[in-house]
Amino acid sequence: MANQQKIDIVSDLTEKFQNSSGIYFTQYTGMDVAQATSLRKQFRDNAVSYNVSKNTLAKIAAKNAGFENKLDEVLVGQIGIAYAGDDPTAPARVIKDFKKENKDVLEVVGLVFEGEVFDADKYKELANLPSREVLLAKLVGGLNQPMSKLVGTLNGAMSKLHGVLSSLKETKS
Repeated sequence: MANQQKIDIVSDLTEKFQNSSGIYFTQYTGMDVAQATSLRKQFRDNAVSYNVSKNTLAKIAAKNAGFENKLDEVLVGQIGIAYAGDDPTAPARVIKDFKKENKDVLEVVGLVFEGEVFDADKYKELANLPSREVLLAKLVGGLNQPMSKLVGTLNGAMSKLHGVLSSLKETKS
């Protein structure tokens, strides 16, 4: 019979599996305390929740969240799970930056992105994507460019018309 603490953990993990836009499974073998503290701080600064829990409890939570048997080969060994909030690529960028400074202590073994399960190779693609804010800025800039060109063209035509009318007025007077 399961005790209340384990039931609460499974419930919390199930909620995280259901509400996260991106879930990254990392193997943290060989990481020391200072590195773990640094990684957790970087995750917190980017609105990412990072938890280490028993794999059996995580498997139960994954099953409850609709990922039945899809994550069994990922949840093996020492696994830490990063849950993304609004930006599903934030954990990938944090892991990429962390790996630059700390070689061979953190490895992505799989991920769930927008409800689909992917292998570890997908993480590299996601880590190179710009943030949501940058993408939105590019979109707005792209939408703004044709309008700016139109305003410039109309302004140039108006200037020429003004010049012609001014010179016509001078010649008539």
